[in-house]
Amino acid sequence: MRFMWVYLFALSTILMACSSVNSNTDTNTYVVEDQQEYQAIANKLVAGDTVILKNGTWTDFEIILQGKGTEDAPITLKAETKGKVILSGESSLKLAGDYLVASGLVFKDGNTPSSAVIEFRNKDVLAHHSRVTEVVIDNFNNPDKQESDYWVAFYGRHNRLDHSHIAGKRNKGVTVAVRLTTEASQQNYHRIDHNYFGYRPTFGSNGGETLRIGTSHYSLTDSHTLVENNYFEHTDGEVEIISVKSGKNIIRGNVFYEARGTLTLRHGNGNIVEQNVFLGNGVPHTGGIRIINRDQVVRNNYLEGLTGYRFGGGFTIMNGVPNSPINRYHQVDNATVENNTFINVAHFQLAAGSDAERTATPINSVIKNNLIVNEDGKQPFTAFDDISGITFSGNVANTEVLAQIGTGVATQEVSLTPHDNGLRYPTSSAVTAGVKHDLSVLSKDQTGVTWYPKTPASVSFDSGKVHQVEANAIALQNAIEQAASGDILELAPGEFTIPKLVIIDKTLTLKAKQEGQTQVSFERTALFEIHDGGSLKIDGLHISGQASPDAAGNSVVRTQKWGMLKNYRFELINATLSDLDINHSFHVFVSGKGAFADDITLRNNTISNVTGDVLQLNKETEDLGIYNAEYVTLENNTFTEIEGALVKLYRGGTDESTFGPHFEMTNNKVATVGFGKRNHEQASVFLHGVQVANITNNTIEQSRPLVIEHTVGEPKTHIINNVFDGTAEPLVTELRVKGPHTAVLQNNKMINQSAE
Repeated sequence: MRFMWVYLFALSTILMACSSVNSNTDTNTYVVEDQQEYQAIANKLVAGDTVILKNGTWTDFEIILQGKGTEDAPITLKAETKGKVILSGESSLKLAGDYLVASGLVFKDGNTPSSAVIEFRNKDVLAHHSRVTEVVIDNFNNPDKQESDYWVAFYGRHNRLDHSHIAGKRNKGVTVAVRLTTEASQQNYHRIDHNYFGYRPTFGSNGGETLRIGTSHYSLTDSHTLVENNYFEHTDGEVEIISVKSGKNIIRGNVFYEARGTLTLRHGNGNIVEQNVFLGNGVPHTGGIRIINRDQVVRNNYLEGLTGYRFGGGFTIMNGVPNSPINRYHQVDNATVENNTFINVAHFQLAAGSDAERTATPINSVIKNNLIVNEDGKQPFTAFDDISGITFSGNVANTEVLAQIGTGVATQEVSLTPHDNGLRYPTSSAVTAGVKHDLSVLSKDQTGVTWYPKTPASVSFDSGKVHQVEANAIALQNAIEQAASGDILELAPGEFTIPKLVIIDKTLTLKAKQEGQTQVSFERTALFEIHDGGSLKIDGLHISGQASPDAAGNSVVRTQKWGMLKNYRFELINATLSDLDINHSFHVFVSGKGAFADDITLRNNTISNVTGDVLQLNKETEDLGIYNAEYVTLENNTFTEIEGALVKLYRGGTDESTFGPHFEMTNNKVATVGFGKRNHEQASVFLHGVQVANITNNTIEQSRPLVIEHTVGEPKTHIINNVFDGTAEPLVTELRVKGPHTAVLQNNKMINQSAE
């Protein structure tokens, strides 16, 4: 009997700890401490119940919140303290049923084991009238960058994502997707509001949208999704930040801050884009709005400081495909563009994408009462085809415009004055074109959560402490291990012979205390290997390959051979590199497959006696548009006796959703480059599919020619003011379009051609 009483007392204690009963509503509040306790109550939740997850880290927790709440008595899952419940490892949240609410959770240090981190369904059971609020998803990425998943997947109807913090998606897949795959998820009236969408790094291929509403297959279906009062900061994944692929959606009151790409009305009809603010601040590829399809309305938006062009332009109206398949480009018909302000928007593009396929020009459309001011005096309009199907009226610009536009744009001087909402308006009240004065501008602090920081996306070079390093290998290795991201290691004069591969998994600068007085050699097949989280700057060192193994395929710096998830940066400045010739194919820098650099810069270096390539950025073999570097810069370097190429930069595929690669080569002296028998491209520089190439003021002597292959995306190549001495003229080939190449070759000097 005594044992029975002890048992009953213990049982009652557990039940009291797990739940308390509200006598008025007969609902329960469950406080659970582990997954077993959650599973014990998960299948018996009823309207009005609340589940509280105790503070702590919950690892490998696949939550299913399922049941039927009501509007007045939802079923709620929440953190004991907002931000103190961490879901890590392979964790996810699925909502299935009616009137469900989840709040206060943080997903980090892991990835979803299924197709989405948060999903408004569990198998065939959809969620309706359900809400995810004040949730954080921070760098919750699949370790395989090419493995696709969503972070939030909408199904069902009348669901909401609000006041959440979503930043750092690095693997393939849309960050937030509204899915219309069944009739029960169409005409859905979802709401996405007051969220902070932080840094999404450039993905380097298609599949990096931040928000997508629908897909091409269901694009003639109406979604009725409201995207309102969200803040998009540095959402740079690809050319489409928001991709609207359905009808009757409203995109309203959002701010796009230094975000590369555009709000794109890609498929679907009858969408409204209004009261949004785009602030580019001159950042490359910052874009605005792109229009395709029928009955689109774009009104009362403010766009300033946008540099993007073509499909990523400040404002773009596309050409369509006659009788277009559902997944291509439907003709623009009955578009209304009114009362928008464009200030320092570099490109206002009409009938864009015109080619042999996209021949259906815009029709029955109006552009009226807009203000266009470019303070550099350059007119922004480009017409790629017939624009007679667009009627212009009541617009004001401070520059001359295209003759085709006619009298629909009045040209006059316009001075601007800051208004109370932080935007600039015409000083003269006589100018009434443009956005309304009562436009409300969302601040970043009004979005996301108050208890989780909106931190910068990456650590800058030279932003940390300076550490002095003695001239020996052990001291250098210890300094690297102990340094914090952003720190500078100043290497004393002398010789460093490094016996081990040095792993770089943080942002570091290795700098000679006295330029040229620190020599580094290495005994492994590479000196440095950049891993996830790593970025490396080398300044003023003399690096020699004389101690390297007598083997083919050595390199000074390489990334992980495969499996890198995070973007990195590499800078080599004021350095001398020599004796990289102990065997064949000794490269300076080698990218691993799938690794992606935001920026690679070589400046003021002297590099000689190399049996391989200087920069090997050509690891793509499948031609899927997955390339290795966004920006590559060579400036004021001297290159001599390089058997391979200075750069091999390859971007394959036919997709048009990427910005780069970009290549800059300026004021370099190049001699005897490219004649190695393993340099199969027979080029001193080999560029395939590069979108922007500027090659200026270089002297190239006794070297293989520049070889440039244009593919998709209307690439821009300028080869200007170079001297080619004993070097054949650049070879530029168009691989996708007929006719002569589009590169600009000007003021180049060709001498001693018989020496080739």
